[in-house]
Amino acid sequence: MALTGGEIKLTRGHDGRVAYLTLDHGKYNIITWETRQVMADRFAEIDADDDIQVVVVRGEGEHFSSGGDIAGFMEVDPIDFTDLGHNVTAPARSAKVVITAVDGYCFGVGFELALSSDIRLATERSQFALPEMNLGMIPGSGGTQRLARLIGLSRAKYHVLTASRINAADAKDWGLVADLAADRAQLDEKVEQLVTKLIGFSPLAARTAKEVLDRGVDAPLYSGIELERKAYAMLRSSKDFAEGVAAFNEKRAPKFQGR
Repeated sequence: MALTGGEIKLTRGHDGRVAYLTLDHGKYNIITWETRQVMADRFAEIDADDDIQVVVVRGEGEHFSSGGDIAGFMEVDPIDFTDLGHNVTAPARSAKVVITAVDGYCFGVGFELALSSDIRLATERSQFALPEMNLGMIPGSGGTQRLARLIGLSRAKYHVLTASRINAADAKDWGLVADLAADRAQLDEKVEQLVTKLIGFSPLAARTAKEVLDRGVDAPLYSGIELERKAYAMLRSSKDFAEGVAAFNEKRAPKFQGR
């Protein structure tokens, strides 16, 4: 089944447990103002579906995304910019595990979309950048804040202030991406391997781990540890945990239900 809206295609795989969101807007997959809202709508649909455990965001064609529709933004009323970035960064608020698969250019708001996901994989030819300084502007969809938290403040300042690109090797070394693939075919293979692994875990444990990591990373250490401890205690009473222990003792694969 495929549902198409704006420039984002939604398909399902792995018996409905995986949602694939594909940017499909020309050679460079430019993200228009409308695309931002479609992304939010797609994630609202995905988050309402309890069967979906993992989301994969990718780009059709040669490049993931060269960024936003610059000319089109000049036609948008300034008041509409007050919510800029809330829609396209829906992956960060999703309870699902979100993987972004990058090939080629990953610039501007396309990069900010990738930064808002949980795990990033990329090809060796991929390039990342926040080029807004070239326009007399700064990133407006979380780019400065998420990049600084991932690669460190000094490196983030350099790449934001100079609008310079980050190559794939550095992105891997700095923890910006989790793994690299030689080409698009290998990238697709790595994505499927990761997806297969993730859907084998408890959906309840996965979304709890995501929330603890996201909420705890900006909190003082002991506040984060307290959050982790209470989340652990909550999961201790779950049916999935009981199933995991039983499967371990019986030397079989667990059958998690997300409860």
